[in-house]
Amino acid sequence: MIMLSKEFEEKKAEEILKWAIEKFGKKVALASSFGAEDVVLIDMLMKIEPSARIFTLDTGRLPQETYDVMEKIMEKYGAKIEFLFPDKKAVEEMLEKYGPNLFYKSVELRRLCCHIRKVEPLERILKTLDAWITGLRREQSITRVRIEKVEEDERTFDGIKRVLIKINPLADWTEKQVWDYIKKNNVPYNALHDRNYPSIGCAPCTRAIKPGEDIRAGRWWWEVPEKKECGLHIKQK
Repeated sequence: MIMLSKEFEEKKAEEILKWAIEKFGKKVALASSFGAEDVVLIDMLMKIEPSARIFTLDTGRLPQETYDVMEKIMEKYGAKIEFLFPDKKAVEEMLEKYGPNLFYKSVELRRLCCHIRKVEPLERILKTLDAWITGLRREQSITRVRIEKVEEDERTFDGIKRVLIKINPLADWTEKQVWDYIKKNNVPYNALHDRNYPSIGCAPCTRAIKPGEDIRAGRWWWEVPEKKECGLHIKQK
């Protein structure tokens, strides 16, 4: 039986990643949006197992700077990235019905866009995995303060319930720790971070933050904080 969250709480991120690779092999993968936390995890993973699986959700609306850091990561580590795209027909139908900027019109339409472009592709790959790794940190937002370093993730695929293991090795890290690691290990990172973009998603839904704002204030800035998740990390009911 897998040790649960309390037993992992005092373990270092590298120890948790090593355990995950040994436990799940090719049935575990890192979900990377190539933000600061994710490039830290890539650096750690490549030092532990150069063939570790990494996937990214290419929504079709990402900033050019995100593609640039993908290239740098692939060149530096020789990492093979699995690119997942949304269903072409679903995107076409959504845009024809609601327009290309539907996400600004209502929370419901923004969530629809996120679901088609991000959640459905994620579920496609999670069906094939036993565990997945994320760069979530408790400090990031009020929706993430209770995450554990290792937790159960119950999901339903094609009407069948499964329990995956969700691994958040950086759950207790501070923003300073993330950037100290990047600088110390010379890890490539998204150039937008240097322009006051601490959290980076799709280009139309991300802006730079102002002095004193929360680190995720630039994501879906027109919505209240309690609504600001795309659905990737919301537990299924």
